[in-house]
Amino acid sequence: MEWVETTGKTVDEAKELALDQLGVAADEAEFEIVEAPRPGLFGRLRGEARVRSRVRPAELRPKRDRRRRKEKPDEEESVTSEHDQLAGEATPTVASAPAPQSRAPRPTPDPSQETVPEEPDASPDEVGAAAVKFVSGLVEAMGFEATTSLQSNGTELDVVVNGQQLGLLIGPGGRTLLSIQNLARVAAQRRLGDHDTRLRVDVAGYRARRKAALEEFAAKLVADVKTSGVSRALEPMPSVDRKIIHDALSGVDGVSSRSEGDDPYRRVIVSPASTGDS
Repeated sequence: MEWVETTGKTVDEAKELALDQLGVAADEAEFEIVEAPRPGLFGRLRGEARVRSRVRPAELRPKRDRRRRKEKPDEEESVTSEHDQLAGEATPTVASAPAPQSRAPRPTPDPSQETVPEEPDASPDEVGAAAVKFVSGLVEAMGFEATTSLQSNGTELDVVVNGQQLGLLIGPGGRTLLSIQNLARVAAQRRLGDHDTRLRVDVAGYRARRKAALEEFAAKLVADVKTSGVSRALEPMPSVDRKIIHDALSGVDGVSSRSEGDDPYRRVIVSPASTGDS
């Protein structure tokens, strides 16, 4: 999967931002600490934490053992060699004639030493086709009449479902949609193996409407926090929605945002800048 790089005041903060970008829980991600803050005077940390992360690849089914066909000839050769050796010992030799020199057996290559070429990662087109097939089959199995298509931009893949009365596919707060997206990712990876793509699923334009609503809500929240000087804790929401809130507030003076808690109860805290930076 595609790696993303995030920075923060601490390693934990950098990891939290990475989870918000990837849209997954902590146990579904892999982390690499590129750089950690260094201790300075009086115990203060200097520099930023830098972390690389990606969605943890699903375990692939083991490939067939291709060595089985080569084990039987080895066993037969061993038995034949032993038989020839015993026959040679039982046969008398003529004194005037020198015993024939048997040639040393050729070394048998060890199948375990053979190099199996690595299979290349699946292309974005293959991943997109597998995801569309899975999602369209799921939608049909649930009894909905809808069309499923693919929109791609390099390694960015969007599976789009359009139709009437598809609210059940979205669910409260988009949680059912998020589950369908996770299933599509796993299905594509189990079928094709590891791939360097970012896959999303959208139903009836929900993501655009949700993004606009959250950005409008964030703007009202900024005014409230600035006026009252009191931090506000939002309701628990998926990492995709938390990222929209963080992005909407990142360029706003006077307030800061952070995530607290563990999924599925992780939430965004919006604070006055002086409180959030302490």
